Amino acid sequence: MIVVPLKEGENIERALKKFKRKFEKTGVVKELRSRQAFAKPSVIRREQIKKAIYIQKLQREEE
Repeated sequence: MIVVPLKEGENIERALKKFKRKFEKTGVVKELRSRQAFAKPSVIRREQIKKAIYIQKLQREEE
């Protein structure tokens, strides 16, 4: 369960924003979407390799 501590007189929009941020970090929605359809292990592995290549490319360009 996600708990968002509120300060005295804190705006409800600000509290809602904190809640959304914490909820996003938990990865619940991402996991739910991944469980909706079965993906073969080979497809998952291929996507991980593509992602790793992309990240390495970005790091090389940054240097």
